[in-house]
Amino acid sequence: MLAIAVPAGLLIGLSLGALGGGGSILTVPVLVYLLGQSPHAATAGSLLIVGITAAGAMIAHRRAGRVRLAPGVVFGVLGVAGSYAGARLSSSVPPGLLLSLFAGLMLAAAAAMLRRRTGTAGQGERAGGSTILRRVLTIIAAATGVGLLTGFFGVGGGFVIVPALVLLLGFDMAAAVGTSLLVIAINSAAALVARLGSQVSLDWALLAVFTAAALAGVLAGNRVASRVDPSRLSTAFTVLLIAVAGYSLARSLPRLV
Repeated sequence: MLAIAVPAGLLIGLSLGALGGGGSILTVPVLVYLLGQSPHAATAGSLLIVGITAAGAMIAHRRAGRVRLAPGVVFGVLGVAGSYAGARLSSSVPPGLLLSLFAGLMLAAAAAMLRRRTGTAGQGERAGGSTILRRVLTIIAAATGVGLLTGFFGVGGGFVIVPALVLLLGFDMAAAVGTSLLVIAINSAAALVARLGSQVSLDWALLAVFTAAALAGVLAGNRVASRVDPSRLSTAFTVLLIAVAGYSLARSLPRLV
């Protein structure tokens, strides 16, 4: 298990450091299909791995001036209720259905990354003619939705957070990616607290090794991001997401029939 956990953790950290929050979405499939964790244990353990790794990556982005603390904390705190609700709801979903839904989430993330690559994700009106109240309500809804995704699936939700920060708060892409890591860390912590009250048993030694490897991968990912064309990284990761989603569906759908 450790022989698999170390390179897998490095890969997750590498993708997180290079791509931002969206890179953590592969954590659950790795825990289930490579490390033999149950779907519920994997989504719970993923919260620990993703939360700590995102916090580590956020520190690196903060040093580079790409994290806006106040908006990030507010957005994260607004998502706490959603994180708690998602964590509670996930524990009642059958494993096969949970994995099938997760495969759908990966396909949605791949589509979001493709839209971002073609530039359509960052287009639209930022303020437009909407009122301040409408904008505030939209931010609250977006933050709650992100928290719900984090709690239910054990993912960071960066592929949702980044466009939300760009469109709703007018962030540039670099600041959105860095700030999304802060939001992910807050939501993951809230969801993990909710999960710890359930009957899920976690392999703490395995998670510790995985998390340590992921943190090392984050450092490498930050260097890769500064040297490699981001569009190439995004394309390669999108292809990987689609492949893993297809494999997950092939494994989980028969359980539902």
